[in-house]
Amino acid sequence: MIGVFDSGLGGLSVLRAVRDLLPSHDLLYLADSAYCPYGPRPLAEVQARALTIGRWLVEQGAAVVVIACNTATSAAASLLRADLPVPVVGMEPGIKPAMLATRSGRVAVLATIGTLRGERFANLLDRFAGGAQVRTVACPDLVGYVEAGDLDGPEVRAAVAGYLVPLLADGVDSFVLGCTHFPFLRPLIADMVGPNATIIDTGPAVAAQVARVVATAGAGGGGTLRCVTTGDPTEVSPSLTRVWGEPLPISQLKL
Repeated sequence: MIGVFDSGLGGLSVLRAVRDLLPSHDLLYLADSAYCPYGPRPLAEVQARALTIGRWLVEQGAAVVVIACNTATSAAASLLRADLPVPVVGMEPGIKPAMLATRSGRVAVLATIGTLRGERFANLLDRFAGGAQVRTVACPDLVGYVEAGDLDGPEVRAAVAGYLVPLLADGVDSFVLGCTHFPFLRPLIADMVGPNATIIDTGPAVAAQVARVVATAGAGGGGTLRCVTTGDPTEVSPSLTRVWGEPLPISQLKL
């Protein structure tokens, strides 16, 4: 079984990529909705949540743990790898592919405060930014829209435009989705940036890494999918259905 977690519903974008690639594997998804979003929370709190969740997923039988959250990966991937007896796969914004894709030499990373202020992100810039201009843009309100299941309403459209219009005016032509919530806004973003811009989503790359790991980790099964939330399922479920695209049962977990 593969265990996947995020602060909320954003990690479903990674879960979908994993399921598409590994349809016969059992999946367990945990949305830590009671603590969503992770971005503005103190580092120590995010680390504590990640350790608690990672240990719980292993107790449930996870042979691989996927941190489907850039903020939690930045804060706690090394801790989880040292603490858990199973492989841990994390996320990182796609700086390298964005550098390869840009023609203008101007790249924007759309992420949360927690991701952008992390040492892991700073190291990525040092390794791959080169001579390009990288604009880092904290978009915390976009997480809330996705959590509410609002993927194309007038308010989220205005919010996305508020971030993208100045970047486009500045010549940015490569946009990194540095939060797992943001792929659910990709159709909206793509409509605004136009066909000549490149949008980088690392979810498929993470799924490919999970596939490589499970080849030796023995995380098989029968293709079941189970979802739990630390929040109120009656509140989370309608948004989950809108984000996932069809009803997906979810139960509550006190953790």
